[in-house]
Amino acid sequence: MAQAWKCAGLRWSGAGPELLWDGGRRSPLSWGKRVAFEVAEGGVRVCSGARGHACPVRAAVPARSTGARCEECGRLDRAHSVAADGVADDPRPYRVYLAWFGPGLAKVGITAVGRGPARLLEQGAVSFSWLGTGPLMAARRTEELLRAALRVPDRVPYAEKRAVRAELPMTEADRALEIRELHARAAGLADWPESLAREPFLPVDHVEVFGLAGAPAAVGSVSELVAGGAVGGELVAAAGPDLHLATAAGVVVLDTRLMRGWELVPAGGADEVTVPVREFSKPAGHLQDELF
Repeated sequence: MAQAWKCAGLRWSGAGPELLWDGGRRSPLSWGKRVAFEVAEGGVRVCSGARGHACPVRAAVPARSTGARCEECGRLDRAHSVAADGVADDPRPYRVYLAWFGPGLAKVGITAVGRGPARLLEQGAVSFSWLGTGPLMAARRTEELLRAALRVPDRVPYAEKRAVRAELPMTEADRALEIRELHARAAGLADWPESLAREPFLPVDHVEVFGLAGAPAAVGSVSELVAGGAVGGELVAAAGPDLHLATAAGVVVLDTRLMRGWELVPAGGADEVTVPVREFSKPAGHLQDELF
């Protein structure tokens, strides 16, 4: 029987996306690479643990959960999360940003300066610009100020991000229009914390990085993995945790967060998907590359 592997998530770096595996193995991904795996027969999806530690009870988790954690491990993870306000005394400097995912879909957020643009790549931001830099609590207060004043959220569901990627403007300038306007409005607001240094509007575009330029429209997305099911296709694009795989039935989006907790084995054969797929009501444009 082939050796089974457990996925530890998708990571973005300067070299592009790569899959991480329990034990430290990494699989760099590139456009045109074939991604193919099967879920072990008779397998059960197990909690992926928290903060680098395995779940003590190996609790089963729902197949459609993108968190892949049981309630207790999820609570432990959130307790040490900046995003969930679990850390208030982090001494590192933070940046406030505006991110744009497609027409009408933008958000404000914060990320540690040391992480560079990694957070924006992980979220699937098509375009973004920094707003300011300062201590964590000043960045958090600015995020709240802008969220209320500009009426932009600090969280955007991935399903909405996938839907608008099919409608991206052709040029970088057009893709930056909405955050340019938001940035200008933000600059005109009073009550910014004095300890937060404002930054000029300098948009960064990720269409080429994600492989979305000229990518074919996706026809649907994997809704869950199941024991004995298989996923296979050619990677044509990737954005955030999503891989866009060209299969015999068209391009299908795989949210790699659904892979965590399952035992996976290599698969050969045709480029097809034998797990549940949710069809898009209208085409979603993406290009992806392969997995393994």
